[in-house]
Amino acid sequence: MINLLELCKNADAIGISGHIRPDGDCVGSTMALWQFLKNAYPDKQIHVRIEEVPEAYAFIKGVSDIVTKKDGQHYDVFIVADSVPEKDRIGDAYPYFADADLKINIDHHITNEGIGDACYIDAKASSASELVADLIRYADPDNSFMDIDIAETLYFGIIQDSGVFQYSNTSPKTLEIAAWLICYGFDFPKLIEKTFYEKTYAQSKLLGYVLQNCELSLDGQVCFMVVTMEDMNRLQVDAKDFEGIVSQMRYVKGVDVAILLRENENGTFKGSLRSKEYVDVSAVCSAFGGGGHIRAAGCTVSGDKNSMIHNLLTEIKKQI
Repeated sequence: MINLLELCKNADAIGISGHIRPDGDCVGSTMALWQFLKNAYPDKQIHVRIEEVPEAYAFIKGVSDIVTKKDGQHYDVFIVADSVPEKDRIGDAYPYFADADLKINIDHHITNEGIGDACYIDAKASSASELVADLIRYADPDNSFMDIDIAETLYFGIIQDSGVFQYSNTSPKTLEIAAWLICYGFDFPKLIEKTFYEKTYAQSKLLGYVLQNCELSLDGQVCFMVVTMEDMNRLQVDAKDFEGIVSQMRYVKGVDVAILLRENENGTFKGSLRSKEYVDVSAVCSAFGGGGHIRAAGCTVSGDKNSMIHNLLTEIKKQI
């Protein structure tokens, strides 16, 4: 356990970042840190440096203050949440992390070995947002700097990575923290509906296309789909519309592993893998330079459809 308030009390400038292509937990954990530290230290210079977030997350306090432009800012303390703090994972924020006097790393990815001067890493946690909630309660036991905005932001991050508490990474501690957060009085049913279940028309079309055209392999234990740039242009969707699609593929009866490959603009493919029970997909993705969690991981692959799927299935077969 680390004390955020103690680590940041002598800093004039504090930077916060997460992984590239920020998802709900990345946005929830980084913005909750920003909100908490702004409440505790209103006179300090505190910046969140992540890529542009989806429009659906615009309700989160402070999102409009995210810094996306490059500058020569030096930070006394730089915090990376929900990511291994490496150049290929945090992108443009890496130079600021590397240059900081004190580096803090808060993460729940099993592949994070603890890069930083002060680390709080727990691969059993549901989310980085759960860990941030843990650290806030430790640093501020009287809840002097907690408020409804922080509670809503943390709850949002937790439900995104726990699948609204249905994934196996949900623990009694996760639910206890969630209970503490909803005591602050935000409309959590509406939050769940708007940010987890509600989909745009484009996302709905994409989901239908993927489910209609996905294929089975390894006696029905693996469900896979490859979506090309041509497919995306025809459906009029882009990268942000893929959120949650691979998890839906996992619900096919008999499937333990779902694989969704989405083509990037440079011709490589972003692989998203999910598993139910048997396969450690973080180990599968590690073989291709990626990583993540036992039940949810990602990597980047290249080649034609058959070779990419064959290579991924080869790694999955080793476990099955």
